Amino acid sequence: MRQLNLNALRVFAVAASHGNLQRAADELNLSRGAVSQRIKQLEIDLGVVLLKRGARGVSLTAEGERCHAGVTDALAVLETALVGIGEENDRITLHLGSSTATKWLMPRMDAFATAFPKISLKTEVHEQILSRSLGRNEIAMWPGRAQDPNPVHRSRRLTDIRLVAVCSPDFLRPDWPMGLETLLTLPLLQDAHRRWEKLIEATGYGNAHKLLNFDRSALALDAAIGGHGIAIAPPYMIENDLSSKRLVEIWVDPEPSSDGLYVSWSKDHVGQQRISRIVDWIASEFR
Repeated sequence: MRQLNLNALRVFAVAASHGNLQRAADELNLSRGAVSQRIKQLEIDLGVVLLKRGARGVSLTAEGERCHAGVTDALAVLETALVGIGEENDRITLHLGSSTATKWLMPRMDAFATAFPKISLKTEVHEQILSRSLGRNEIAMWPGRAQDPNPVHRSRRLTDIRLVAVCSPDFLRPDWPMGLETLLTLPLLQDAHRRWEKLIEATGYGNAHKLLNFDRSALALDAAIGGHGIAIAPPYMIENDLSSKRLVEIWVDPEPSSDGLYVSWSKDHVGQQRISRIVDWIASEFR
C-alpha cells in the first residue's frame, strides 16, 4: 500500500469542498501557495491529476471526484470515532443551525440548566447537516422532509415547519386579515431558505415585491423587529419574540407543510439515559 501524507489528503478535501484554493487556505490557516504545493505533491504521489485549475477556482477531475468521496468518508469516520475523547463524561454536544440556536435554544438555556444541573452543554452551529455520524454524547437538530436516514442514528420529529409571516407591531401595514397577494407587495425580509421567492413563484403574486436578503433567519427576524419589513419563519423560531411583543403575526401559510424539524442521536448510548432524558426535554419544548 502506498504511503500518503494524511495532512495533504485533508488539505485536498477542504480545497475540493470550497472549489477555491484561497478559501481553503483561509480555513486551514495556511498560505495559498502551501495549499497548492501539498495538493500538487499528493497528485505526484498518486500519479493522477485531482484538480483542474481555472481563473475562477478549481474543479475536480474524475479521479479527483473518487478521491474526494473516499477522503470525505474516511475523515467522517475518524471524526465520529474520536468524538468525546479527552472530554468530561458530563458534556453533551448539541449540533444545530445558527438561527435555531439564537432564536430557540438561547431563551431556554436557564430552563435547561435547571432541568440538567450536572450537564455541561456544548453547542456547535452548522450551515448544513453533519456529513458524519453522531458520537455517543452528541445530539443534532435539523429541518428536513424525512427522519434521519443514517442507520446508526435514532431520530424523532419535533414539529411541522409551518410558515408564519411576522413584523414589528409598529410597522405600517394593511389591516388584518391580510391576503397573500397584499402581503407580497410589502417590503419582504428573506433568509437563505428563500421562502418569499418560493411563494412568489408558486402563486404568481408579488410583481411589485421588494426583497431584502439575509443569510440567516435570525438576522431577517431581527430586521423585522427593527421595523424594516416582513419576515417569514416557522413558529418555533418566533414564539419568544411573539410572547414578548417584539413581533406580531400577520399571516399563516394555509398549506400543510411536508417539512419538519427533527432531533437525532446515536444508537450507541447504552446506559446513557441522560441522552434520552435530554431528547425528551427538547421534544417537550415543542408541545
